[in-house]
Amino acid sequence: MYAPFFGLKQEPFSIAPDPRYLFMSERHREALAHLLYGVRGGGGFVLLTGEIGAGKTTVCRCFLEQIPKRCNVAYIFNPKLTVFELLKTVCEEFRIPYQHQGPGAPTVKDYLDPLNDFLLRTHAIGLNNVLIIDEAQNLSPDVLEQLRLLTNLETTERKLLQIILIGQPELRDMLARPQLEQLAQRVIARYHLKALSEKETSQYIRHRMAVAGMRTALPFDRPARHRIFQLSRGVPRRINLLCDRALLGAYGQGQPRVDEAIVDKAAAEVFGSAHDDDATLPAGSRFAHAARWGLGAAGAAALLGMVAWAVDGRLGRPSNGTPDAQASQFPASAASSPDKARPAVAAASAATPAAPPASAVSLDLRDGLKTAWRTEKEAWRELAPAWKLAADLPDPCASAQRENLLCFRTVATLALIRQLSRPGILLLRDDAGQSVFVLLTALTPQTATLRAGGVSQTVSLLSLAKVWRGDFATFWRAPEGYQSALSEGSGGPVVEALATLVARADGASAPSGASSFNAALKSRLAAFQVAWGLSADGVAGPTTFMQLNRAAGVDEPRLQADAGLVH
Repeated sequence: MYAPFFGLKQEPFSIAPDPRYLFMSERHREALAHLLYGVRGGGGFVLLTGEIGAGKTTVCRCFLEQIPKRCNVAYIFNPKLTVFELLKTVCEEFRIPYQHQGPGAPTVKDYLDPLNDFLLRTHAIGLNNVLIIDEAQNLSPDVLEQLRLLTNLETTERKLLQIILIGQPELRDMLARPQLEQLAQRVIARYHLKALSEKETSQYIRHRMAVAGMRTALPFDRPARHRIFQLSRGVPRRINLLCDRALLGAYGQGQPRVDEAIVDKAAAEVFGSAHDDDATLPAGSRFAHAARWGLGAAGAAALLGMVAWAVDGRLGRPSNGTPDAQASQFPASAASSPDKARPAVAAASAATPAAPPASAVSLDLRDGLKTAWRTEKEAWRELAPAWKLAADLPDPCASAQRENLLCFRTVATLALIRQLSRPGILLLRDDAGQSVFVLLTALTPQTATLRAGGVSQTVSLLSLAKVWRGDFATFWRAPEGYQSALSEGSGGPVVEALATLVARADGASAPSGASSFNAALKSRLAAFQVAWGLSADGVAGPTTFMQLNRAAGVDEPRLQADAGLVH
């Protein structure tokens, strides 16, 4: 519709994964290289993860165009399958004939035998076989285990089936579970595709316009591109949606240039109302936009209350391991079952900006972050004494497990942190873009108190938003024997501990011998989740246990409303 108006041969921002439009940022080149290395690396698993819309599928389509010769490829788009359905689908994708042998219903063996025979025959004539599974975070543990068993067929030099798993960040956390350790050990290459930087976002827009036939100046001015980055968080799919609507809006107004006002209007149409679109932004962008609309710090904090992002099932996970050198940033995805924070609705009106209290000071990146830690482990050590752990532990997360304390990492809003009401670690960015860590010890409607190296500083929420993107970590007290989120059908002493906590939260007496997670317990747990602002899914993961401990009066450190830690 608008393409001829801007001198384009076609509309440049389709969300279809067209390899012609693939913008090969350094991250995308590395992702593609990992896939190509994996397919030549002798078999096993290759893992490609990334946020929704980061370009995983497009990279995969580009990979398919460069896949080595003499290679058979099976591609599964919808992995919500049983083991039986998966094997049948794999046979169909490889065009392997199969038939049921003997009486009764078909069995797994009806598909495994011809698949194994196919792998052996094709290897004998020099063919490789690659199975690609998209949206692999939807695979169930038993299906993942069956995939592992498929890779058992091997020669002395290589495995006969190479499997590429593509999925959202939850996939990484799924493979970190103890029951999937054998599969995780067979991953020969892994890569996490991150969002684009602001500079790359501008390059991405220019690239797609050029592919679409642009021969004139870029119609998006600099403030518009900056706003697009804020609103899209650098996620290519969101960039596409926003730029497409902005070009359509400019065309409708007869304007050859897209300015910031058009981008804001487009965002309201694509992502919701003017306030709702802010709810989709990183913390820094939401605060900045709130200030532009005259909401001030209090209004910005209220806006954050509108989006208590889902954690534990999608954005957070318990970490039983040690923060390693690779984890300079907190993982931003979940591993276990849905245990989601329900969006808390908060109203914000365009009032006169409220002045921060006298105790609030600007966060000066040149001075204020000089005491911040450069490694996550140092931050865990400073947090440890609040949980009655030694401050000089060589491995805080591993040592904490002996006290039934687990390390929990997530991407959260301040609204969710207020809800959980516990001190924790924030990952910030210094002037050079490097990761640094501080402790959040207090939170008011307008300020946050940060501590590092024994030095505390109170900053305005607006200042915090400029350097914090939502990464949060803390300890949480798990019941003895806890391994993963509990749901209906779970059993053992850990379920009895859950039933006791639910009863204490209700003010009722603890049940006796409640070792089975039955429908009655699920119903009571769901009612608790509703009352405490969580998704009423009847699943007990880290955030649910945090709130249960809080309701039951378990001795844990809490955030203060002014400064410091309390117990």
